[in-house]
Amino acid sequence: MSKRPPSTPEPPNSGNQALEKAILAFRMQRPDEAERLASDVLKSNRGNVVAAQVLGRALLMQNRPAEAIDPLQRAARRSNDPEIETLLAGALAAAGRGAEAFDQLRLTTARRPPFLPAFGELGGQLGKIGRFDEGIAVLESGLALAPDAVDLRMGLGYLHVKRNDRAKARALFLQVRAAAPARHDALVALAQVMALDGEYAAAADLYRHALGLQPGDVVTRVNLGKCQLEMGERDAGEATLRAATRGAAQLAGPAIIALAAAPHGRFFLRPSAVAKFLRVEKN
Repeated sequence: MSKRPPSTPEPPNSGNQALEKAILAFRMQRPDEAERLASDVLKSNRGNVVAAQVLGRALLMQNRPAEAIDPLQRAARRSNDPEIETLLAGALAAAGRGAEAFDQLRLTTARRPPFLPAFGELGGQLGKIGRFDEGIAVLESGLALAPDAVDLRMGLGYLHVKRNDRAKARALFLQVRAAAPARHDALVALAQVMALDGEYAAAADLYRHALGLQPGDVVTRVNLGKCQLEMGERDAGEATLRAATRGAAQLAGPAIIALAAAPHGRFFLRPSAVAKFLRVEKN
């Protein structure tokens, strides 16, 4: 599924400044502050659905899904809102309560009009545990209801990649690219399929396009370097890998694998030699 920042509802016209500040803190990526402010609102008004939703989202942003379940359950019960139900299912799954997450998502996907992110969440969760056929069926059912839903099309493509059905994945990613030419994840996904099929030049072009949209995407830069090495552009590939690992030492491993796997690759006997070659900065 795509990884866009979660939304929050607009605050009600209640003049509740604390709630407005909590929403603002969440949007500004300050989840600890959002948590504190939303909790304060709930102390005086336990039935405030928006505050419960903000609290749940803030806890999820801090990787505390088990704590997010209770406020999100309260908000879901009071609001009957499919967006909150889907968020609750994500928290349940992240907390290891997969069966409950699936039950919630099946209820939410049965709603009409359909709430499409619930189909994406259910399909993605099924894919994570290897139930690819079921996940594909869920996403296809969502697309039957909303054929123009590019997020569902992307999710379906990812599941076909996991099944190694690259032809179907490619077709889906091409459809998304045609509908949204500047969509970064579609470019990267299509490039991945092309690289798997040995079409390194075409994949490299797509990776360059994606980097033009998001220059800071170091994972894509590593993948570009791999393609350049596979194409025999050794100097360019090594320079690209150095650029990717500069300030991102966690990518040294994938970079080393790329160097070793490429035609006439490089091998290192000492970690210090790797760090020197890639110019990895020590923290």
